[in-house]
Amino acid sequence: MKTGLLPDPAATQDAPAPDAPVKAPRKKTKTTGRITSVLLGIASFALGLIVWFVLANSGIDGFPGPVEVGRRAATLISDGTLFSDAGASLKRVLIGYVLGVALAIPVGFLMGWYPVVRRLIEPWLQFFRMVPPLAIIPLAIVLMGIDETPKIFVIFLASFLSCVVSTFQGVVAVDVTLVNAARVLGARDPQVFLGVVVPASTPFILVGMRIGLGASWATVVAAELIAAQGGLGFRMQQAQLYYDLPTIFVQLIAIGTIGLVMDRLLLLAERRLTHWQERR
Repeated sequence: MKTGLLPDPAATQDAPAPDAPVKAPRKKTKTTGRITSVLLGIASFALGLIVWFVLANSGIDGFPGPVEVGRRAATLISDGTLFSDAGASLKRVLIGYVLGVALAIPVGFLMGWYPVVRRLIEPWLQFFRMVPPLAIIPLAIVLMGIDETPKIFVIFLASFLSCVVSTFQGVVAVDVTLVNAARVLGARDPQVFLGVVVPASTPFILVGMRIGLGASWATVVAAELIAAQGGLGFRMQQAQLYYDLPTIFVQLIAIGTIGLVMDRLLLLAERRLTHWQERR
């Protein structure tokens, strides 16, 4: 007599037919993701304005509201002051930032690829990283004068220190398996470096560039507060003397807006250069 387990009727009913097509999970399209991102950005901006209105009407002495700041911005734009100051600060940032990144990338590659170079440079690099660039501003002014040179130098130093460490870590973090596989296939050191190390460390480099950009803007504002004849930081210092809070707010918004646009451009470049990288 044959015995066996009988199939569960409920399980039989719930189980899909063998030939029934399996529905694939829905994937978000690029258009849907972009619309969602835009809507979230608008909602975030509206929430920020609401918080600003609340703070302005909360009784804080002298705290300007969006309308008052908007009027002051219109005045500074109409007489050309805002564009002149923004242009002066942007010029200093671009020169110092580009010079710092241009030197940081090769130095970071050398440190990561050659252990001897790493041991020679890394102690000094970490030493100067512990010294804030803002603390070097007085020394730079004394040694280089009060013209554009000391301002550009401290911006260069801030961007260099931020980017060189990220580049160095990117080279060190390259998977050894990839390097060994390339060498097994007959690739020489220049080919391994250009074909494996550079692409694998590119995300680290771009992150360091974004961090260096923020450090550059923070440094240029501090440098203009100490010694400058123009710029967003200089205008903030002048407004502080007369307790002109709307002008200070306009300069802060200008700095944040320009920095945000530059950061978005770097983020766009990062997505284009590292399209092979999986993202969430």
